[in-house]
Amino acid sequence: MELANIERLLVKYENAETTLKEEDALRTYFASNKVAPHLKEYQLLFNYFKSNTDETYTKKIILNTKIITNNWRMVAASVILLLSTYLGLHIINDYNEKKQAAENLAQITNVLKLVSINLNKGNQALKKLHVYEDSVNKIFKNNK
Repeated sequence: MELANIERLLVKYENAETTLKEEDALRTYFASNKVAPHLKEYQLLFNYFKSNTDETYTKKIILNTKIITNNWRMVAASVILLLSTYLGLHIINDYNEKKQAAENLAQITNVLKLVSINLNKGNQALKKLHVYEDSVNKIFKNNK
């Protein structure tokens, strides 16, 4: 394989863009004795990967399989957590309902004030109409 192609594959390898076939080509190149001098450091890397594929871990793994004897503590903690979450949600919902009710009351109060203002304007117009009606009645009664 020509040197330019190997260098291109090494750049792709460093950017994690090589395919398995290209990685096999790199392993084959670096396993040979015809490696360019400026690529010797890569030969050490690929030879290390090749030599470590045969290693196995021989030490026995001991898992901690102790049974917890105080299961009631975990159950109690779970129950307390669930209860506090449930109560907390109810408190938050009650607060939000009260806040919404206060906002609704403020809106209704504003609307009723506007209605009251308009009704008072209507009453004032009716008072003027009654004064006019009384004047007209006096005129017509006097003419009869």
